[in-house]
Amino acid sequence: MTGKEKRSLQPHAHLPLTLKAAKILANFRTAAPCLIGVSGGRDSVALLHLLVRLSFRKLIVCHLDHCLRGRASGADARFVERLAKKLGVDFVFEKNDVARLAKENRLSIETAARRARYEFFANAARENKCYTLFLAHHADDQVETFLFNLFRGAGSEGLGAMRFETTRLIGKTKLRILRPLLGIWRSEIDDYMRGNRLRFREDETNQSLENSRSLMRHRILPMIAEHFGRDVKPALWRAAEILAAQNDWLKQSLHIETAELSVAELRAMPEALQRFTIHQWLRQQGVHDISFELIKSIRELLPPGARMAKINLPEARHVRRREKKLFIV
Repeated sequence: MTGKEKRSLQPHAHLPLTLKAAKILANFRTAAPCLIGVSGGRDSVALLHLLVRLSFRKLIVCHLDHCLRGRASGADARFVERLAKKLGVDFVFEKNDVARLAKENRLSIETAARRARYEFFANAARENKCYTLFLAHHADDQVETFLFNLFRGAGSEGLGAMRFETTRLIGKTKLRILRPLLGIWRSEIDDYMRGNRLRFREDETNQSLENSRSLMRHRILPMIAEHFGRDVKPALWRAAEILAAQNDWLKQSLHIETAELSVAELRAMPEALQRFTIHQWLRQQGVHDISFELIKSIRELLPPGARMAKINLPEARHVRRREKKLFIV
């Protein structure tokens, strides 16, 4: 029910979730301090419970109140704080009015919320001198992200969706992000929650079809499955994994070690590699929400005699061309 605590009613499909998580995390030091994002929902509660069960004792539970759900937001925070105390791990908390942030910066609520979360995680990392962050994205999230990126015209980088381990630069703070549930289906998490009689907080927006992710989950994916007469999620998950592996190989082959790009070297590249190089360079410089149109605009700086010398970026930054180099100011 809305705002109430509830009991929760493939890859490696026949293994219990605890054993899967143990295999996935076998090479990680459980004694090292780690941040974990916990909203209070079933996925993050399951991940927190799993990590504690696997002897990750120096966890720092991070909860951001987005101020989007009235009294329910405060109840979520209190629930997570009590849970952290019960499990014997640290708790850090912050409030951020995401609706106001979205309005002031002309962002969607989802984009503003994502930005606020990562800035919060970066602050927590600096304050605790701890730069590893666990997040509870799972296999269904991966499928939904793949389709979202497909529908918005993303390239192979976007279609590769999320990775088990990535790094993200927030300002000058580099976070190592781990997603150990990325090969775990939502149904398995439900079974784990039910089997361990774990409570969680339900966000009513997860059922609203005005929420684009809920629409994808409750309408679009079931319609695709009905049309093909089978569950298409495993195939979409595999496609994301294949593209992600290809992108990993490209990144390893492509070394961008400076804050500037040579215009002459970019011109000499095939178009696909040119786009990929610009995309990786922007990511390295801390630029997010990189669109096809943005990369197209930057490529228009490359021809000899190009009329434009500057391309606007988010957050009042610019790509400039000067002395046969591209750089960001």
